[in-house]
Amino acid sequence: MSTTAELLQQASGLFPDEVVTSAHVRHFDLPSGAGRFALITLDNGLDHTKPTTFGPASLANLNTAIDQVEKEAAEGEIVGAGITGKPFIFAVGADLKGVELLKEHEHALAIGKGGHEVFKRLAGLAVPTFAYYNGAAMGGGVEVGLHCTYRTVSKAIPAFSLPEVFLGLVPGWGGCTLLPNLIGADKAVSVIIENSLNQNKQLKGQQVFDLGIADAIFEGADFLEQSLLWTARVLTGDVEVERPVIDRGEGWDQAVAKGRFIADSKVHGAAPAAYRALDIIAAAKDGDLQQGYDAEDQALADLIMGGELRAGIYAFNLVQKRGKRPAGAPDKNLARPVTKVGVVGAGLMASQLALLFLRRLEVPVVLTDIDQERIDKGVGYVHAEIDKLLGKGRINQDKANRLKALVTGVLDKAEGFSDADFVIEAVFEEMGVKQQVFAEVEAVAPAHAILATNTSSLSVTEMASKLRHPERVVGFHFFNPVAVLPLLEIVRGEKTDDASLATAFAVAKKLKKTAVLVKDAPAFVVNRILTRFMGEIQNVIDEGTPVEVAEKAVEPLGLPMSPLVLLELVGPAIGLHVSETLNRAFPDRFKVSANLKAVVEAGKRGFYVYDSGKPELDPEVAALLKQGDVVLTEDQVRARVLDAVAREIGLMLDEGVVAEAQDIDLCLITGAGWPFHLGGITPYLDREGVSERVNGKKFLAPGVASIPA
Repeated sequence: MSTTAELLQQASGLFPDEVVTSAHVRHFDLPSGAGRFALITLDNGLDHTKPTTFGPASLANLNTAIDQVEKEAAEGEIVGAGITGKPFIFAVGADLKGVELLKEHEHALAIGKGGHEVFKRLAGLAVPTFAYYNGAAMGGGVEVGLHCTYRTVSKAIPAFSLPEVFLGLVPGWGGCTLLPNLIGADKAVSVIIENSLNQNKQLKGQQVFDLGIADAIFEGADFLEQSLLWTARVLTGDVEVERPVIDRGEGWDQAVAKGRFIADSKVHGAAPAAYRALDIIAAAKDGDLQQGYDAEDQALADLIMGGELRAGIYAFNLVQKRGKRPAGAPDKNLARPVTKVGVVGAGLMASQLALLFLRRLEVPVVLTDIDQERIDKGVGYVHAEIDKLLGKGRINQDKANRLKALVTGVLDKAEGFSDADFVIEAVFEEMGVKQQVFAEVEAVAPAHAILATNTSSLSVTEMASKLRHPERVVGFHFFNPVAVLPLLEIVRGEKTDDASLATAFAVAKKLKKTAVLVKDAPAFVVNRILTRFMGEIQNVIDEGTPVEVAEKAVEPLGLPMSPLVLLELVGPAIGLHVSETLNRAFPDRFKVSANLKAVVEAGKRGFYVYDSGKPELDPEVAALLKQGDVVLTEDQVRARVLDAVAREIGLMLDEGVVAEAQDIDLCLITGAGWPFHLGGITPYLDREGVSERVNGKKFLAPGVASIPA
């Protein structure tokens, strides 16, 4: 059998570009005469913007450091050993860049075993071991600490998590086995399953301590010093760490059942990672750690060689890298400064936009509308939201006063916009109304001001066509709720110039939005795909398939909500409007559903009522539906919906709506909450054979969101 060092040596050849983490050992005498102590510091030599990771060479360095500490412990030279990270970062887990390159199951297995073999040695030392979580800790960074005897955590930690299930993996270096045995299955399921599937929710330092993951918590400023003082008191017996008794009976089983319920509600059985993690947690009930580690190795290897993880890493890279460097954006040096923002409209969307610009840009924001009452309501909304932030302690009183003073409302556009650099409209979605608004704004705004439209489906080019300076009009399409969804579709009209576009991208960056450049095509990206997707669901219902069959058919996609619940969120009237816009542009592919029209005309807010707590078809809607007699099965519905979506994406790429398929996926992930485990949509369509069936080729090259050839 290979030694740990040999395992890691074999694996290092597969990770040629690893950013290697060093493991420095230093010694000092603990206070209060507690004895000599060895501290291992994990550091990749880069600043906090390049977090420390574990690839094979990094694990080998840690292994070598443990060799030294193990010898010192065995010879009685030290009374304890600790592990910590560089400033602001403890460690953020496995090197995902390397994982992407793995082609063989045995290599994936070696990575799992290598991590386990190194981390287990911390638990096996002849002296107590301490993990000092001084900064961000994720995945393997959390797990290396779980192998220690004791843990402390900094109050200043912004992010602590086991995010593997979110990406399509399991916490495979001890997380699934050790965490439930430390804090109980219920809390472990919350951290491993619930937080991961809840858009990778992070824990703060206080939460880590409250959960019982850490035994002590200290302020960030002198965290290591306080941790070492506490360590000395533990080693001298002045502090005794007490941990709760773990419920290894019914409570454990109930926790696993709760986890399965959460997984079912989020991914509907469509993604294996959560279920594999729950199987390991279930088996960890009897406390047999080695059995748990072996199961983690196997699950890790299986998932690394499966499509879901590749799609998850692809999605992660899209959001972290491509999302920060938008394809096709002009030179950022062309951007003009924005020192005042105008918002046309004071309804809910306009008020949300005003709040966002105010909070992120901290410049004067002025709203206008057709009467003072609406304006007062809009400004009042912004003030109320600022008060909520103050109440939650997110901002202090000075900041709240300053922000409130920056937002105003006026009836007269000339008064409001004469010195604005950026004016965005959020008025009724009708071309004539938008053109009139822009004509009024152009007459009073400075010559350099950007005129932005938040249209969801109308032509930006047509909107600008009657202006003297159409080159400064740009589409700036946000997604609702504005504060939650990161996507911003930036639309270049036919006449939009580079300076206006560059300014739009610069503003998007300050707003902390994920900006994607899109061509001025009907409904742009997200709404076009969702309308095709939901339109096909609507079509099969209209033709005769029962509503529940049509809805259930797409559950295997693991979407955040069913199509008709999404329609309710968007609003049936808006859904109808977008389908009418697309029907005018592409009548052969986008139908306008007579049933949807009837639902809108009846003033219904959706297809469902929630009297029993769960969605049931509204009897009044059921009475409105006129259906044919063509009844499809779930499989037939799913095939038809996916074929329609694959065809539409193929056409959009042919039309150059975005630069590449990657931008389609980035838009769906950040604008529609499409699951990470699908990688958006195109990797899924490729994996299921839909792309080739419909378009004759895959959307992505081999090795992109899939195992390298």
